[in-house]
Amino acid sequence: MRAGSAPKPCSRRRGLVVGKFNKRKMTKGPTMHHSIAMRTVQTIAMAALALLGSLFLVSRGDLSAKEAGTALLVEIEGAIGPAASDYVARAIQSAQRERAELIILRLDTPGGLDTSMRVINREILASPVPVVGYVAPSGARAASAGTYILYACHVAAMAPGTNLGAATPVQIGGGLPSVPQPDKEKNGGHPTIADKAISDSVAYIRSLAQMRGRNVEWAESAVKQAASLSAEDARAEQVIEFIAASVPDLLNQIDGYSVTTQFGQKQITAGGLTMTRYEADWRTRVLGVITNPNVAYILMLIGIYGLLFEFYSPGGIVPGVAGAVCLFLALYAFHVLPINYAGLALVALGIVLMVSEAFVPSFGALGLGGGAAFVIGSIMLMDVDAPGFRVSPMLIGSVAAVSSGLFLLTMMMLLRARKRAVVTGPEELLDSRADVVDWQDKRGHVRVHGEIWNARAESELQPGQRVSVTSIDGLTLVVASENKETMP
Repeated sequence: MRAGSAPKPCSRRRGLVVGKFNKRKMTKGPTMHHSIAMRTVQTIAMAALALLGSLFLVSRGDLSAKEAGTALLVEIEGAIGPAASDYVARAIQSAQRERAELIILRLDTPGGLDTSMRVINREILASPVPVVGYVAPSGARAASAGTYILYACHVAAMAPGTNLGAATPVQIGGGLPSVPQPDKEKNGGHPTIADKAISDSVAYIRSLAQMRGRNVEWAESAVKQAASLSAEDARAEQVIEFIAASVPDLLNQIDGYSVTTQFGQKQITAGGLTMTRYEADWRTRVLGVITNPNVAYILMLIGIYGLLFEFYSPGGIVPGVAGAVCLFLALYAFHVLPINYAGLALVALGIVLMVSEAFVPSFGALGLGGGAAFVIGSIMLMDVDAPGFRVSPMLIGSVAAVSSGLFLLTMMMLLRARKRAVVTGPEELLDSRADVVDWQDKRGHVRVHGEIWNARAESELQPGQRVSVTSIDGLTLVVASENKETMP
C-alpha cells in the first residue's frame, strides 16, 4: 500500500473478523483446559481409591491368614540317618519362610547315627518356630537317638502306648558297656574309649534336659543304664509335658503354653491352626535310598565289577559307564555314612583277587584269598552297630556265595578248555591227516582240511599217499609217512 493512501474497507473488515476470532479463542481456551484437568484429576483420584481399596482387602486377607496360622507336621519314621537330618533341616527352614506358628515333629524311631541326631538337634535349638516333639502313634517309640531329639524339642509329648529311652551309644561289635561309673581299672586307671563316649553322651543329654527344664537324673540313667519309660511314667517323671491321643488333642492341650526359644519367650497359639504335612522332596528320597547301607554296598559291588569288566574287555562302554556311576554314588553314600575304610579296602581287594584268578594261574590261591578278604571286609564295612545301619548278613552271604560260584564256574570252564582239542590257529594242523598231491625231491604239496599246503618230508612220497603233519615251518608243513594207501 502506498504512503498516504487510506486502508481498504475489505482489509478493515478482515481485521475485525480476525480480532473477533482471537477474542473468542482467548475467552474459551482456559475453560476448556480447566475441564480437561478436572477430569484427569478425577480419574487419578478414582484409580488411587481403587488401589487403596485393593491393598486394604489384600492386607485384610493377609491378616486373616496370619491370624489363622499354620502348623507344619514333620514325620520321622525308621532309623535316623543323613536323609532324616536333611529332611528335618529343610522342614524347619520351610517353616521359617512360611512364617508357621508351630512345628510338630512326630517320631517313631529305633535310633540312628549320632552325627545325624546332632544335626537335627542343632536345627531344633536354633529354630525361632517352636518345635513340639510327639511320639506317635500308639506303639511307636523314641529310642536311642530319638530320646535326644525329644529332649531337644521345645515341647515333649507322647501318645498312649508309646515309650522312649535306651539312649546308650553303640559302636561296632555290639555296643559299649552299660556301667554306672566309668570303669578305669581295666585300663590302668585311665578311661577307655567306651567310657569317654558314655561321658560325652551323658553331658550332652544333661545339657538338653537342663535347657528344657526336664528330669536330668533320668536322662543320665537313660544313657548309662539304657533306662526306658512308658508315656505315663515319662510324664510322671517330668520327662515330657503332655500325653495326647492325636494331633488335634495335642494342639488343644498346648494352646497357650509358653516356651523359650533363642529369640525369647513365646506363647503357643494353637487354636484354629491349619495343619500342613511337609512332604519329602526327590532329593531327600534319593538320599534316603542311597544311604541305606545295603543299597550302598550293592552299588559299590556293581561299580567295581563294572569297571573291572570294562578294563578286561575294552569297548563295552555300558559296563564302564554303569560301573562308574554306581561307584560314585556308593562313594557319596560312604562319605555320609560311618564306614570302616579298612573294611572297604578289604572288599575291593577281595573282588580284584577273585577276578584275577581267571587270568593268573595260581591254582585257586588268589580266589580263596579274595573270598576271605571279601567276607571279612564286608563284615567290618559299617563302623557302627546302630539299628538300621548295618549291612545285612544275608546280603553278605548271598554276594559271597554268588562270587564264589562264579569263581568256581570260571575255574571249571578253564580246566575243560585245557583238555579240549585245539580248533583254531596253526597248532590246530598238528597231527592232522593229509593226502599227497604231488611230490619230487622230498618236497611237494599235500591236501589237508580241503586246502593245498607246501610240504616236505625226510623221505620220498607218492601222490595219493596218506601222511600226518608233525610240525609247521612257516607256511610249509613237515609231514611223515603214515601208510601206503592211495586216494581212491
